[in-house]
Amino acid sequence: MRENLEYWLVLAVARSLGRMPRGLARLLAGGLAFAVYWSFGRLRRVGVRNLELALPELPIDERNRILRGVYIHLGWQLVEFCRMARYTAENIQGWMRTEGLDNYLAAQARGKGVLVVTGHLGAWELSGFYHSLMGHTMGVVIRRLDNRRLDKLVNDNRCLHGNRMIHKDDFGRGLLTAMRAGQTVAILMDTNMTPPQGAFVKFFGLDACTATGLAHMARKTGAAVLPGFMLWEPGERRYVLHFGPEIEIPRTDDAAADILAATQLCTSAIESWIRRYPDQWLWIHRRWKTRPVGEPGLY
Repeated sequence: MRENLEYWLVLAVARSLGRMPRGLARLLAGGLAFAVYWSFGRLRRVGVRNLELALPELPIDERNRILRGVYIHLGWQLVEFCRMARYTAENIQGWMRTEGLDNYLAAQARGKGVLVVTGHLGAWELSGFYHSLMGHTMGVVIRRLDNRRLDKLVNDNRCLHGNRMIHKDDFGRGLLTAMRAGQTVAILMDTNMTPPQGAFVKFFGLDACTATGLAHMARKTGAAVLPGFMLWEPGERRYVLHFGPEIEIPRTDDAAADILAATQLCTSAIESWIRRYPDQWLWIHRRWKTRPVGEPGLY
């Protein structure tokens, strides 16, 4: 009963936001986001703590401004997700574009597969969708939603133009199959992990337990690795899908050291993009929850 209620509520909101003018939809979604901001104190406190840890040099007012911006961009992303079914390669001209496509095409041309390092930055749901809309399908590693009807609704939207979802419970096999076929897969690498799936690398100068699966796969298959993020560019007033230069993955006789170094390189790349667009990252996630043995918790 509860799953059905959740499904129909989400479907009603999605249809409403998808049909109304974008400006009005953004306004309503922004209001909803601020209601969440004030209503869910735990999330707000996590965001405040994360900003204290990562950007202590900023004044409190600036950190608060960044945190409020996070909610605004989440509201905007909700609007875009609800409008995906209406988008075509023609009607998104002037609203979205790609920067650094040559980096992606060069990586793809090697024929060993492409692993896109990404995270909960900007409009991450829109990034893979837009890339497929422009003729470049990809796989995306995801976690199944507990509500299976919602899970299907969301994934059907993501796959409208040929994208494929790779579930975390099939991570290794799905990723290996994709790389051997020379395909592209995006992996969100900015969430807290626990050993042995994660290892500690530096993220904003703090030890952060980070997934090593991408590094393992890149080293094993020779796949190209590069960062990719769909970001709102205020000066242009549109979304831009950025592909950065390829990340060189070390391949020496010391596999463990290579994997740790590659994980650090990918994490540093994510950090560099967050520093450029701090109000578009998901600061309300407990990124530094897992601590090295003997260290006290940070939350």
